[in-house]
Amino acid sequence: MNTHLPEPNNTAVRTTLWRALHVQIDPAPPIFNDTLRLQLIQPDKDWQTRPDMDKEFTKRVRVSIATRARFVEDMVETYHQQGINQYLILGAGLDTFAQRHPERMSRLHVFEIDEPNTLTWKQQRLAELGYSTSDHLHYVAVDFEKESWWEALLAAGFVPDQPAVVCCTGLSLYLTREANLQLLQQFGQLAKGSVCAMTFLLPMSEIEDADKMLMEISMKGAERSGNPFQSQFTHNKILQLATEAGLQQASIVSKADLLERYFAHRTDHLEPASGEDVLVIKL
Repeated sequence: MNTHLPEPNNTAVRTTLWRALHVQIDPAPPIFNDTLRLQLIQPDKDWQTRPDMDKEFTKRVRVSIATRARFVEDMVETYHQQGINQYLILGAGLDTFAQRHPERMSRLHVFEIDEPNTLTWKQQRLAELGYSTSDHLHYVAVDFEKESWWEALLAAGFVPDQPAVVCCTGLSLYLTREANLQLLQQFGQLAKGSVCAMTFLLPMSEIEDADKMLMEISMKGAERSGNPFQSQFTHNKILQLATEAGLQQASIVSKADLLERYFAHRTDHLEPASGEDVLVIKL
């Protein structure tokens, strides 16, 4: 990894490695195939020996990471075909949608919102790999603790009176209930026809036994890093929060739904972890 660049977020790097591990060692075909992210970070050659890359212990969670990425990008494709031409990625990390789908970028504006260090690092790495800039790809660097991501988004050229597809994965668990409520209220300001997908963490009591140990380790690690998990919701609680935010068309995509959609015809027993479901909001 180039030491002259600011470091990307550790969580974004770990997610990238889990995605790569899914492609490399899980049964084919992969649920989601993104090898560019691995090229971005150029990990050490022995990266697969990292404790957090244990092939068996992390199998279900890396499949979950791949599955939620597949779900979101399938949603983007569906709504883009219906005429929505704005895609907002909140907490974009090292997302590579724009680079993997150049044919769509002539008709789709992608807005990537994240902390400045991660976005700066990513832009420089893409340039080093020979990827050109695009007028339809907008990097929105925001210090979430000090700035309004919504104001920064508008300043970057987002058109609020046109519908958008919004992706918000792996973020709500780090926010308080009040901050999640404010986020949902902001989603409510989007134009009619917009759709949002936001992942949320289930309480430990609703997580399958096979996933509890890894969840406990993740929670302890997040606390040690200074970014503790702050929110967990049952399905009823997250739907109540959406109602409180004034959102009338909210539904849950559960693990069972994803199994039916992406795993029903597989015979290799590949399965995502429990613990994180998706709140889908239509406006």
